[in-house]
Amino acid sequence: MLDPGARAAVTALYHTLIAEGADILDLMAGPHSHLPPDLPRGTVIGIGLDRAVMQDNVDLTHRIVQDLNEDPTLPLPDETMDVACLCDVVPYLRHPLVTLAEILRVLRPGGVAILTFSDRFLPQKAVALWQALDHDDRRRLLDMLLTRAGFSGIDSGEVQPPSDDPSWRDAVYAVTARRPHAA
Repeated sequence: MLDPGARAAVTALYHTLIAEGADILDLMAGPHSHLPPDLPRGTVIGIGLDRAVMQDNVDLTHRIVQDLNEDPTLPLPDETMDVACLCDVVPYLRHPLVTLAEILRVLRPGGVAILTFSDRFLPQKAVALWQALDHDDRRRLLDMLLTRAGFSGIDSGEVQPPSDDPSWRDAVYAVTARRPHAA
């Protein structure tokens, strides 16, 4: 539910956080992954509900149809991905801690999870807790869930839309975290 300006902000964030050649997991993938078009990348795996919608996503090299609310177990081997992108996904996860623990499992040490969201979501599909929180409380919730899942280096920020751009109305909030390196 991101507007064009917010999508551009997510792409800019990805450009700063995703290394060239990275293997990327796009969770609850849709028709766009918002990856920078000039970023060389490795494998890009999309996991989503609708194969036809994912077919339109030219960034994906592999598509897996799976409802993460029915089965949050990711069908990937341990330590095989560098980045996990969850763009406008968290409001709809019924088992976010289990999903984040699975993301931690499939990320390589030092790999990054990038969770982005706006204040717009589909109320009929979003979990009640998400709907009851404001954006600051949502970031605190994600911080707590990422910590409990085992992530470290948690950081958050936001980008507000400029007043002179009518195509951009949605603020974008992001929380990032890394899989710790082995001790």
